[in-house]
Amino acid sequence: MGRIHGIIDRMTDDDGRLPAALTLLSAAIAAALVFPLGWLVIEAVTVDPERARELLFSRGTAEVMANSLLLMAGVTAGSIAVGVPLAYLTVRTDLPFRRFWSVAVALPLVVPSYVGAFAFVSAFGPRGEFHALLAPLGVDRLPEVYGLPGSVFVITLYTYPYVYLTTRAALLSFDTTLIEAARTLNHGRFEAFRRVTLPQIRPAIAAGSLLTALYAVSDFGTPSIMRLPVFTRQIYVEYNAFGRDYAALLSLQLLGIVLVVLALEWLIRSDRNVEGDDAGNTDRRIGLGRWRWPATLVPAGVAVTALAVPVWILLLWLVRSDAGRRPSMAFEWIQVVNSVSVSAAAALVAALAALPIAYFAASHESPLATVFERATYVGFAVPGIVLALALVYFGSGYLPWIYQTLPLLVFAYVVRFLPQVVGSSRTAIVGVDTQLVEASRTLGESPMGAFRRVTFPLTRSGIVAGAALVFLTTMKELPVTLILRPSGFETIVTQIWRAQETALYQYAVVPTLILLVVSGLSMVVLLSQEGGEEGL
Repeated sequence: MGRIHGIIDRMTDDDGRLPAALTLLSAAIAAALVFPLGWLVIEAVTVDPERARELLFSRGTAEVMANSLLLMAGVTAGSIAVGVPLAYLTVRTDLPFRRFWSVAVALPLVVPSYVGAFAFVSAFGPRGEFHALLAPLGVDRLPEVYGLPGSVFVITLYTYPYVYLTTRAALLSFDTTLIEAARTLNHGRFEAFRRVTLPQIRPAIAAGSLLTALYAVSDFGTPSIMRLPVFTRQIYVEYNAFGRDYAALLSLQLLGIVLVVLALEWLIRSDRNVEGDDAGNTDRRIGLGRWRWPATLVPAGVAVTALAVPVWILLLWLVRSDAGRRPSMAFEWIQVVNSVSVSAAAALVAALAALPIAYFAASHESPLATVFERATYVGFAVPGIVLALALVYFGSGYLPWIYQTLPLLVFAYVVRFLPQVVGSSRTAIVGVDTQLVEASRTLGESPMGAFRRVTFPLTRSGIVAGAALVFLTTMKELPVTLILRPSGFETIVTQIWRAQETALYQYAVVPTLILLVVSGLSMVVLLSQEGGEEGL
């Protein structure tokens, strides 16, 4: 143990220089995350220049680019509009049943967006279930559910929890005495929020918005179901049609968009505005007065829309689908065990890999720290199908002994979802009062001791929140699981996918409901760990 502490101690220098061990460790992690995607660059640069210009500047490529950008912008704006007010209501006000609503409005994150898309198309599409209910009332037509509006709505409905959870974590550690000071200067509630609260939580909003934007631009299932031509759908089509050159070029364009998003998020975030004192008062809440009970309609409406519609459609599938039995399609409990175990492994590995990079980025204003942190987001933006095929190419060509094994599958999950831990961990670390750390050092604590006794307890909620997000997203990840899982390794999502492929929807109901329950329980555990809240 002493040897381990000594190594970690050497990772933090006190003379202003970059700690060598921490720098090298962060560099190794960042390189491991980016390296498997190198084949995309190799594939793209080998395309004939004339052919590349023809593909990149075609009308179809322009349409794909426009749709992808509009989808990303719409989902990001919608997630902020939904997630920030919900976080403020459940943390800073005396909303009735706050603990219940805190969990309920986070649960849409556990619903795979492709399941939500199937449900909403079945409910609100032409001749859908909702249309059948309204037809006797003379309603002949409903608003179009397909295309860009439907895609923005559905993806927003299942990704706003990214913004909600990161904003909520920031509000839970926010010192409310700052608000009281602003009120003594005759600032109203809105003005106090704009001048004091918003600058403090802006990095958390930016971190959640970044995850939402990257999810939107990399989602494959929802745009495909909603018939919206975007990068992910077109890449999948080209791979299936053996258009490898075009798929590689589109993938590089997608990565270019990701780099722009990362740059914008970096400009928005201001680390100097988030230094707080967790020892301050975080318990005082705003009274809603006569709006206290009507305000519950906000979280109730969001939760019911996101959760009730899929459950309703799933139950209809169960009742109305062909009752014929197919033993090969039968659900087995080992699928649940496999899903939970591999998701837990991915969450643990991601949390361990994120800590060095998050700590390095939060404690050192260095271009290297920024580069390492930005590198972790690349895998999240790359479509799962592209990452999976990249690892298939790399594994089968260079490391056949690891191809189609659980370690490679877990590695793929970590590459995809590591920024979920990096973002929340970095925000939490930045929010730690540096005077507390300095005080512990003056009392004789080593860098490791100061981290263990001061920094880690104050940032644990952010780290746990990020790990929980990795667990939840791994549970519902489809393309990576389908392509990289070992032979015979069946999970909940592979069972759902098989049922949807064969149109035997009754076999998708049980695994989908189990996915909601298991992920929901993990969300309850996550929220019960948050500081500054009463227990359940």
